[in-house]
Amino acid sequence: METTQDTVVTITEKAAEKARSLIDTKGLAEGALRVFVVGGGCSGYQYGMALAQGADEGDITVQMRGVTILVDPDSAAFLQGAEIDYVDDLMKSGFTIYNPNATHSCACGQSFDTADGGGSPRRCC
Repeated sequence: METTQDTVVTITEKAAEKARSLIDTKGLAEGALRVFVVGGGCSGYQYGMALAQGADEGDITVQMRGVTILVDPDSAAFLQGAEIDYVDDLMKSGFTIYNPNATHSCACGQSFDTADGGGSPRRCC
């Protein structure tokens, strides 16, 4: 497990509060928020999030605002400098990622593309 102070991702207080609440509700005393990127989505790549019991070998671990965030090394390149937020308004409720590496995003906000255009687009969600 790798721990880094070079913050791959940051998390807002509102998102951290929601993540802590979800981790507590699931009874994961040593739980963490896993953030990852996979190919697909209508723009080429898409974000994923899951609750994790602990880190996998090679994970980058970020401790911030009382939340452990796990990022696998492959996803880290796409997420460098990104911010995790939690939105709760009339149109949308849920986690969202503000990613400075994204050159194009889908209207749904769950998929993106980068300058190298390496993802494989699929139909919009």
